[in-house]
Amino acid sequence: MVTAEQIKALRKKTGISVALCKKALEQAGGDMAKAEEILLKDSARSAEKKSDRQLGAGVVEAYVHNNKQIGVMLELKSESDFVSGNEGFRALAKDIAMHATACGPADLNELLSQPYIKNPEITIKDLINQAIQKFGEKVEISRFVRYSLV
Repeated sequence: MVTAEQIKALRKKTGISVALCKKALEQAGGDMAKAEEILLKDSARSAEKKSDRQLGAGVVEAYVHNNKQIGVMLELKSESDFVSGNEGFRALAKDIAMHATACGPADLNELLSQPYIKNPEITIKDLINQAIQKFGEKVEISRFVRYSLV
């Protein structure tokens, strides 16, 4: 049997709805790691279903390293200004910009395939897919530029 504490912990870790966390935990027999795998697969399927939707809103996020010699400007898009104005969406843009500053991807494909610096068990693409499932809209990094003096 799945406990409320397990659901709460999985929701806190993934940001995905209580109902989906509960369903994943039930499918996994209460195993947290298996439930996370189930949610990753579900988020990828959810992202694919939304892949042909139009993007009409978004944010431009900039991150500059403390040494003031490396920085990234990133454009993260969504379908609506409701989602792009969400604090979680803006935090996602900031985290991805920080990741790109630290890891130095050469292009968007490399960025999407890199293990996420805050959780190396998932890639940036997985992180985006989780956001799509969380927000219920298509989310996409449309472009980024990395500047470096070193």
